Amino acid sequence: MREEIGKVLDEENCEKLWRRAASRLNSYIEKYKSLPEGVHAHTDEKIFPSAAVYITAKEFMTDEQAYAVIENTAVTICAKAQGPLSKFIRIPFMRGLFIKMWDPMTKKNFGEACGFENRFYPKEKGAYRMDILKCPYKTYFSELGCPELTKIFCDNDERVYGSLPGLVFERAGTLGKGAEKCDFYIRKAWHDRGALLSGCLVRCVGGTVR
Repeated sequence: MREEIGKVLDEENCEKLWRRAASRLNSYIEKYKSLPEGVHAHTDEKIFPSAAVYITAKEFMTDEQAYAVIENTAVTICAKAQGPLSKFIRIPFMRGLFIKMWDPMTKKNFGEACGFENRFYPKEKGAYRMDILKCPYKTYFSELGCPELTKIFCDNDERVYGSLPGLVFERAGTLGKGAEKCDFYIRKAWHDRGALLSGCLVRCVGGTVR
């Protein structure tokens, strides 16, 4: 974040902003110290720092510039995560393993103990589907007066999972954009090829099969 701030402010004001944001962050952590440990994993590492910097940044720059600081930081972090993940996915058999990992990973890191409310679906071969109906990002960004930041973190899913080789990530809406849920559907890309082949077979033999 500091690098993004430095693109807008000189070093003196950058330092002032950073110190003021650190003080604001400490006040958030103290205020919400009684939250469950799982929720703290999201609030203390992502939600509170982002809110503290954003709200403080608006005292030094325009709202649009402050928002860009948080968004551009998120884009940079996701790009760094997406590269190694793409290499991992290219390893034989890793696409299937990656999809299988989603269920235990979601329930551990994005489940009820971490402040989320989920809707899980029956298992589907080569795919994983899940909805988030409530999340701490929307809850605490809203409580801190910056609900607009929720969208950035919803968009991070698209940034990380949206272009993985051999996989398709589909989504209809997010809580951050006003939808009733963040829907997750990730599947192997061969589902598309299978559907295409099935369609070809129907067209080719459909007139002769009884």
